[in-house]
Amino acid sequence: MAVKRKSKAAKPKQDDLAKPSKWRLQHGGFSEPIREADPDTGSPVAHRRAVDTLGMMLANGNITPQMHEAGCIFRALFRSAAIDSMSTSQLIYLPGSTAGTMSNRQLDARRRVLAALDALGGHDSPAGSCAWFVVGLEMSVREWAARQGWSGKPVPQPIAGGMLVAALGILAMHFGLMPRSQAA
Repeated sequence: MAVKRKSKAAKPKQDDLAKPSKWRLQHGGFSEPIREADPDTGSPVAHRRAVDTLGMMLANGNITPQMHEAGCIFRALFRSAAIDSMSTSQLIYLPGSTAGTMSNRQLDARRRVLAALDALGGHDSPAGSCAWFVVGLEMSVREWAARQGWSGKPVPQPIAGGMLVAALGILAMHFGLMPRSQAA
């Protein structure tokens, strides 16, 4: 009787390290690789830049450059205000120190973020919520649409994209990047 040979266990396929992993690709697209020389060693390297929501919308022609700039300003203010960072406590407390206070830059950024949200109708309005989560916290439009809901129903993704475009138009007018006549 003939003996059946055991097949060799299949080796897991190695990912190509020159490309982003499958896990990373599910979180957004990448630009084409840009080939440069490494400044330290001089060896050639390929850089891939992650494409954000505002960058994709600008590339697709869904928003104007002024709207993109307004989104970038809001995101920079949001980061400067340190709203998205997790607060931590000091391990060593020095009496009389001002470690727990915010800097003037953070206070000014928080005031400007609040003024921008007021222009959008407040943080509970659709445009304000969209700007907070999609532009400020850099959540995807799809994720925000599934998470945010009115009357117990999720927001359809095309409507959520329209809310983002409207919010960016209002922000562009608020930051003085386009006149009121163009924003309407």
